[in-house]
Amino acid sequence: MDIKNILICGGGMMGKNIAFVFASNPDYQIGVYDLYPTDVYAGIRTNTRQLVEHGILTEADVEDRLSRIAFTTDMDSEIVSNADLVIEAVFEDMKIKRETFAKLEARCRPDTIFCTNSSVMSPSEISAELKHRERFVGTHFWNPGHLIPLVEVVKSDASSDETAQTVMDVLASVGKEPVLCKKDVPGFIANRMQHALWREAISIVEHGIADAATVDKAVKYAFGLRLPQLGPMENADMVGTDLTYNIHDYILKDLEDSHEPSPLLKQLRDQGKIGFKTGEGFQKWTPEQAAASNAALNEYLIRMLYGK
Repeated sequence: MDIKNILICGGGMMGKNIAFVFASNPDYQIGVYDLYPTDVYAGIRTNTRQLVEHGILTEADVEDRLSRIAFTTDMDSEIVSNADLVIEAVFEDMKIKRETFAKLEARCRPDTIFCTNSSVMSPSEISAELKHRERFVGTHFWNPGHLIPLVEVVKSDASSDETAQTVMDVLASVGKEPVLCKKDVPGFIANRMQHALWREAISIVEHGIADAATVDKAVKYAFGLRLPQLGPMENADMVGTDLTYNIHDYILKDLEDSHEPSPLLKQLRDQGKIGFKTGEGFQKWTPEQAAASNAALNEYLIRMLYGK
């Protein structure tokens, strides 16, 4: 299928960034639909300011991309009905997502490809009531969507191989690194690994083995440094599956394997200590420290990805 018109359904934080990503390819015309009027252009300019400051893009580059993005609050607009591919980026609410796709299916062509940018919700469940379920996949963009290269393409229980491959090809055409999740499982690929790490990290703090700052330091200055270059499967082959087996035979029985959230995490939540937003979570944060952490993440990503 020849993809030319791409619709982003939802103009919030992720939707704006996703629209910007697709607008990097001059072969695509991008539409953004939202229920409410929103200045997606101003949001994109703000989100990409660091890229301009670092010389990755010029102001002219940003404006060129913006010229390929149209915005509408009209679900009956041609921006919607002409879409070849739709990426939904609305609230993480099953009812809202299902209602959104029902409206889209009533307005788009039978061959339009539908994608949901959910980080946790099952694409099989979201698409359960659609007529053409074979043309539906998950596309999990990672935040910040205009910087993180990975997009997980998640097959539902009805997705066709052709649909999944088309979406993979479109993502690759705008510089993303798409990976295929062959089965619709909670957490898909990367979040399963990320939260396995978080579970162990929280357990270490909960059981008094080390404090939160020390846990983060142990990651940042040890295996975290090599993860962008050396993934866990390659690392296992590098040290040998025999050594990996021996280590696992010794240590796995002692690792956290709870199927419920940590009591410490529940306690912090119940006490209103929810992190940056309240100034305290596992650690204490001033507004300045929280802002600096957010800014430093983008600076780090730009350095890693662009060497600037």
